[in-house]
Amino acid sequence: MQSALLSLICLVFILIILLVLILSAIRVVREYERLVVFRLGKAIGSKGPGVVFLIPIVDQPVKVDLREQFQEIPHQTCITKDNVTISVDFLIYSKVVEAVASVVQVGNFTGASQGIATTTLRAVIGDIILDDVLAQREHINTVLRTKLDEVTERWGVKVTAVEIREIVPPRDIQEAMTRQMSAERSRRAVVTEADGKRQAAITVADGDKQAVILRSEGERQARILQAEGYSLALQTIFNVARNIDSKTLSLQYMDTLKQLGASPSTKYIFPMEFTNLVQGLTQFIQQASSEGSTDASMVQVANSSGTVRPPTIEQGPPSGAGTGVSQTGE
Repeated sequence: MQSALLSLICLVFILIILLVLILSAIRVVREYERLVVFRLGKAIGSKGPGVVFLIPIVDQPVKVDLREQFQEIPHQTCITKDNVTISVDFLIYSKVVEAVASVVQVGNFTGASQGIATTTLRAVIGDIILDDVLAQREHINTVLRTKLDEVTERWGVKVTAVEIREIVPPRDIQEAMTRQMSAERSRRAVVTEADGKRQAAITVADGDKQAVILRSEGERQARILQAEGYSLALQTIFNVARNIDSKTLSLQYMDTLKQLGASPSTKYIFPMEFTNLVQGLTQFIQQASSEGSTDASMVQVANSSGTVRPPTIEQGPPSGAGTGVSQTGE
């Protein structure tokens, strides 16, 4: 009875051991994981994803995560090329590309990468002046990523990105930068205002210039049109006067003399052609009297040689004067 109970206990113990061995021999590896298998201390490669069978006790697996990881580097004190002490912190993004190398080649990747990143950051910052450090973050990120990737490549790790999060210069440098920025903004404001005034003055001058040009052009066109109007008027007068006979011209002279006699002037100027005009008018009157006119007594014919004495023009005293002056043409 006791032997049977002992045998049962041994069987159960053996079954438990077998179950433990079987469970340890079967591993389920996720898609983003790999198992680096060491068989009797020798790396035989990586396995997964999926179900992986191992030899119990002989095979020793090491799980490796292939997902991209980030590592935060705390504030590091660095000295720039122009001897300014600044504090910089940044982030490192990396992922395992070779599972076996990441296990075999480095013991503590996190500590190793942090040390490499710190020394590399100080080397990079030491070659750059403060203004470039503040203005060229992207360049510093690229240089850091390139140098870190050169080191971590042999570890089977790829550095995908390096991002500087904050750069803290000393307080006196910050105050000087604030004053410099304020002065620069004031200078830009003055320059902008001066440029605006200059552009406004140029615009006003251009407007005045265009106005003068347009005004001059308008006056020129007006004078041209006025001259053309005068020319057309003179041409029309000439065409009409060319067809006027001596009788009509004589009547026009007489009408002019009538208007002169009605004016308050005391001096009159007669043209040299007045004698010929009166002679033609006399002939016209004689011809009219020979045809039966009874008004021939208004004109006196001088002598038979054809000379004519102009009539005497008398003018009454002008308004407001006591005496008058008369002139006769000879």
